[in-house]
This record gives sequence, structure tokens and C-alpha cells, in this order.
Amino acid sequence: MNVHDWLVNLPFSDPESNCKIVEVSFNNGSRKDYFRNTTVHFFEKGEMIAVEGVNGYDVGEVNATGELVRLQLKKHEIREEDPELKKILRRASETDLAKWAESKAREKEVLIRSRAVARQLKLELKMAEVEIQADGRKATFFYIADDRVDFRELIKIYASDFKVKVEMKQIGARQEAGKVGGIGSCGRELCCSTWLTDFKSVNTNAARYQNLSINQTKLSGQCGRLKCCLNYELDTYLDGLQNFPNDCDMLEMARSRAFLVKKDIFRNLMWYTMPDSTKQYPLTIERVLKIKALNKQGVRPEELEPVEVATKQPKEIEPEYVDLVGQISLRSLEKNSRKRRERGQQQQQPRRDDRARPNGPNQERGPRDEQRGPGGNQPNRPNQNRPQQNRPQQNRPQQNRPPQQRNPNQQRPPQNGGNQNNDNNNPPQQ
Repeated sequence: MNVHDWLVNLPFSDPESNCKIVEVSFNNGSRKDYFRNTTVHFFEKGEMIAVEGVNGYDVGEVNATGELVRLQLKKHEIREEDPELKKILRRASETDLAKWAESKAREKEVLIRSRAVARQLKLELKMAEVEIQADGRKATFFYIADDRVDFRELIKIYASDFKVKVEMKQIGARQEAGKVGGIGSCGRELCCSTWLTDFKSVNTNAARYQNLSINQTKLSGQCGRLKCCLNYELDTYLDGLQNFPNDCDMLEMARSRAFLVKKDIFRNLMWYTMPDSTKQYPLTIERVLKIKALNKQGVRPEELEPVEVATKQPKEIEPEYVDLVGQISLRSLEKNSRKRRERGQQQQQPRRDDRARPNGPNQERGPRDEQRGPGGNQPNRPNQNRPQQNRPQQNRPQQNRPPQQRNPNQQRPPQNGGNQNNDNNNPPQQ
């Protein structure tokens, strides 16, 4: 628990008037106490010192000095001249720190054993923390209990098992959360573990006065109780609600009744709603009092006359976005896409020539068809590397296809299967 001493550099005309009381924290700040500095040394914040304990000594850390401690004493109603204040012995030596570290290492083991003993005795309490004095002569047990607990037998077992002087202290759920520590919903360290010392009761009326929704998960802290910060601004809200009338929960109108929804103390407006409408109408306090006076006379006004609520927040200007589509050119991608398109067109070209081959004499002939003979056969020439798709497909199994009608105008190939040029070379046989 870090404390900012904002009075540390305050100059004094009389050094003897400086506060002689030092605030010391124990067990990582879970407990604080005040000790009188009777030595000639000046202790700064963060130093480890040895102070008076119960039948021995204890080791703690200096938390605050000077005028800030004087203000804390005034807050806790402790007199600076109180003779019951314990004294500071010395700066902690290496032997004191070694003994203190050994005692702190026992605390976890003692806490586990103490919970087991309380469970065996069937006591309705929860052991929250154990703090052992630096010299190991005393142990303080902090417990939580809803009702009174008879722990006389428990103290006897603790004293015989742990060989220490036992002190029992009852704490609440808020103090337990302060000892455990954590981060609140606001993003900061818990108030109960940093600066809050007196824990006041918090009820749901504090949330209702501040127009907060009664949501248990949002209003509860890590201790399971209502958050302590609900009381911080409660006085401001109560002062603002003094100007609002208390008997104006319902207004009689000509068409129906108007019911109060909420009170806006920052704008001095009262919001009403009507059963036949889903809208909420903001009315000023003067208008509500006027309508209430008319209702007492038996008059029901026609209109509520709501006011216009203008927000002071400036309108957000939407940023203008520039359309850069088409202005960015990725040349490498364009070249690759252009090459793929050209390669695809070259592969599709021979297929298109095969599909466009003429089937009748009336269609135009291409350059490949002119090389064919009148019968449609190729002239005798050496075999060339032709694409597989242009070769005639033979020896295929006959499929069940419907008979096709032959075109009478189509020329029939000769029966001998040879070319017409071979007829002149081979005369007919007699």
C-alpha cells in the first residue's frame, strides 16, 4: 500500500515542532499502527525498524512521517501525547530481519492447521489470516463469523500446538477483501486495501438515489457486498434532490395519467411516461408543480408541454474516405493475369476450329478443308504430329444413339475406299 507524502518538503521554522509519531505498516500493509520516535534517528519512508511488541519486539516498515502523520492522528482521534503509544526501539538489524523472515514463513502452515482444527471442532467461523510477531512469541488470528463463537477450546489447542500467545480478532468481509487485495472494476487497486480505514454500511437506497439500476453483479465488490464507492457521491445527490417535489409520482392528464420514470438532478428535469405511448417526456420542476396544482383543483390539462433536451456534446464529423479503387496498379499481378488469359485462349483455339468445321456444301470452307479431297479424305502424305483431338476416333463401341437422317445433298465417298486420283493409274479389269 503505497502512500504519497505530499507534506514531506514542507519547511518548518521550528524543527522541534515536527511530529514525533511514525506510522508503521505490518504484513504488507494489511495492518497499520502508530509508534513514538524516542531515538535520535530520523526514519524515512520504506525503512525497516524494530518496535515494541507483546512481550518482545516486532519488525515493520515506515509508512509515513512528519505532518501527514499528525493529520492521520487527528482523523483517528489519537492524541499525540498519549502515553500508551508504544515506542520505536531501533533500526532493524540483520538478526532481526532473519528472525522476521523465519516467522513469516510459518504463517501459511499455521493458517492451514488452524482451519483444520476449527473444522474438527465444528465452529461456524472462517479463518482469514494469521499474523505472527517477528520474534515468534505471539500470533494474531483474524476470523470471520456471523454469530458469536465460543472459541475457548480453540485457543487452548492453538497455544499448545503452535507454542505462541494467541490473540483472536474478528473482522468483516470488507476487511478480508482489504487484506487479500485486488483490482476493482474502475481499474485501480481496491480502496479497502489502500486508504479506506472505516467501513460504513451500504444499502440499495444509495443506488436508487443515484438512478442506478439495481444489478447485483455490477453493484457488488470482491467482498460480495455493495461497493463502498456508492457512498462517495451520495451526499451530492441528496443535496440535489432537495429541490424536487416528493408527491409528484403521478400526474392526471386529459387523456390518461403520466407516471414518473426518473429524476435528472443535473438538468433539474423530471421524466414522465404515459400508458398509451412508449415515449418519455422531460418536464421542468415548475411545470410539474403547476400541473399538480391544477389536479388539486380538479383540472386536467391537455398537454404535458415537455422541453427539448439538447446535448452539449459536439457532433462527430465522419471522416471523408478517398476512393482509391482503380488508382493503384499492381503491374506484376496484371502481367501474370494477362499471360494466363493468353495461354487459355491459345488452348481453346483448336477446339473452336473443330466445332466450326462445315457439314454441308453451302458453308464456307476453311484453309484446312481446302486441303481435303472432294470425298473429305486427306491426301497421301507422311504422318505428322497431330494433336490427339484432331485424329479420327475409331474402334469405339457403338452407343445407343437414335438414327440420324442423312442429308441427300451431302456427297458420298467412293466405295473402293481409295482416292479418286488412283482411278487413272489402275484401268478396270476385263
